Amino acid sequence: MFQPLSVIPGFDLWPGLLDLPAQRALVDAVMAAAKTAPFARYDTAYGKAMSVAMTAFGPLGWTSDKAGYRYAQRHPGTDQAWPDMPQALLDLWTQLGDPQTPPDSCLVNLYRGDARMGLHQDRDEADPAFPVLSISLGDTAVFRIGGTSRKDPTRSLKLASGDVCRLSGPARLAFHGVDRILAGSSGLVPDGGRINLTLRRARPA
Repeated sequence: MFQPLSVIPGFDLWPGLLDLPAQRALVDAVMAAAKTAPFARYDTAYGKAMSVAMTAFGPLGWTSDKAGYRYAQRHPGTDQAWPDMPQALLDLWTQLGDPQTPPDSCLVNLYRGDARMGLHQDRDEADPAFPVLSISLGDTAVFRIGGTSRKDPTRSLKLASGDVCRLSGPARLAFHGVDRILAGSSGLVPDGGRINLTLRRARPA
């Protein structure tokens, strides 16, 4: 595996790490999972629906409503357990995440149209010593990352299909988000758009 690009300390990027067959296999797995764990646009704590549709793999998914943001063991719409995590994702975590402690959640975000993700920190996990791995599939995203304070300067970069990045160490709690999607930049996702998979360890080891 080739060395990543260090964008800022703790934020590493492997451009084109996943080849096209691997990308297609993950998209197929997502679409199959969505038949039993449908994508949903959750309400934020402020009562506004998110522009990004979400589902998940693994023991824990993520949900949001007026009660706030949280991990959940069951899909809020079906009350069923989330689909099992594909082995390819577990293998990727072993390589780039933590070889000793497996991930217990893979959030799946679907961006279409004007969907975006405002600057935020991933801080709902019990132990930020574990990294977050992010896999891009489909349309290119204009991604923004800053520091651990909202006042810190930010920089933007494009994440294309097959790119994998990791937030760890000093960047683990960095503010980051997606400003927009470059529609039509990929034909990988059925009906267009971008799928983002984020692997993480939510519970204590």
